[in-house]
Amino acid sequence: MNAAAPAIAMLAAVALVVGGIALIRRRDARTKGVLMLVMAAVLVANVAIWTL
Repeated sequence: MNAAAPAIAMLAAVALVVGGIALIRRRDARTKGVLMLVMAAVLVANVAIWTL
């Protein structure tokens, strides 16, 4: 079960990047899209820390 957490986090990061880009392309929700990209970067950094 320990190996599942980083895998799920990476899947969530990919989903956040895709959703963030989709929101950035819509002009009315640009800030939410940027926040989603920031959250994806935080998740990737957490996975990098967990695997060290």
